[in-house]
Amino acid sequence: MGFLRVRTTVDERPGRLAALAAALAEKGGNILGLSVQPDTDGTVDEFVTEIPASPDVVREALEAAGGRRVQVVPATAHELTDEPTRALLLAARLRSMPWRLPEVLGELLRADDSRWVYGADPGRPRGDAEAGDLPDPTLLVVPVAPRRAIRLRRAGLPFTLTEAARAAALVRLAQPPAEVAPTEGPLRLADGAEVLIRPLTSLYREALRDLHERCSPETRRFRYFTAMPTLPPRVFDRLCDRSRGHSLVAGHDGQVVAVASLMFTPDPGIAEIAFLVEDRWQGRGIGTAMARMIMQEARDLGFAEVRASLLFDNARMRRLLTSLGATLTHTEDPGVMEARIAVGVMAASSS
Repeated sequence: MGFLRVRTTVDERPGRLAALAAALAEKGGNILGLSVQPDTDGTVDEFVTEIPASPDVVREALEAAGGRRVQVVPATAHELTDEPTRALLLAARLRSMPWRLPEVLGELLRADDSRWVYGADPGRPRGDAEAGDLPDPTLLVVPVAPRRAIRLRRAGLPFTLTEAARAAALVRLAQPPAEVAPTEGPLRLADGAEVLIRPLTSLYREALRDLHERCSPETRRFRYFTAMPTLPPRVFDRLCDRSRGHSLVAGHDGQVVAVASLMFTPDPGIAEIAFLVEDRWQGRGIGTAMARMIMQEARDLGFAEVRASLLFDNARMRRLLTSLGATLTHTEDPGVMEARIAVGVMAASSS
């Protein structure tokens, strides 16, 4: 009987994890470690198991249970260390020896190779591919500075978006404190206008209702996929609920002129973003500025990926999300697109 590290991608459906666990149990496997990580096309379930079956038998069993791209590699008893404890110990080592960042980063992700790379374009990070690209999933490039990055390779297991976020967080720890862009307070736009950014609270109920009524039907359609003339109370209450998400409002001259929302989802490590900007304020940079604030919130809350759904004819939103590094894909509905942003990659790039 030996230790194996097993990864498989699954569709996010109830009962999938139970089916995989049952398949391992049927082969005599004892699950000693489990993690669930979001990735580009599904959820990656990772097991560390003590099992008498061979890797090929384990792979076939999990594929029969609904797993996709099943990878099975040998593991050791050392890998049974509690992952949060291991990460904290590595962080403590890095704080005392920041120059050993590649080594510590490689150990965090159990990479086969980890080294500095330099140049104007040291490489495209995992999860930051453009449409049509076929990135190497066993290569992860973590930006550290504009012309400096760390490149990691791991032959056995592809890197996930969650691991990219972990790597970006560790890189931030090794860097000197930077001036953090505020997510609250005055914001001066390029044309000289100034708005005040505040967290959305119940105090803004009437102001947000007025914002919706001032927006054109097309602007509301772009936000809600329907020309919703008024904001239902239940939607407003959800936006204000800090246990379900974080929202920001921009105020000017006693009115709310824009709102940006980061909403939590049932999928681990994934959040959704949405924006509404009053027509006369569109094209002035307020949406881009608030989007970056919301992405900073996502980074600081530890999300691996942020998603957004948008109508195909919403060209302004497409440009905004692309500027944040989003990958745009079509959905089953020909009029709707999905944008996906790897938070860890963006956070490292902006450091």
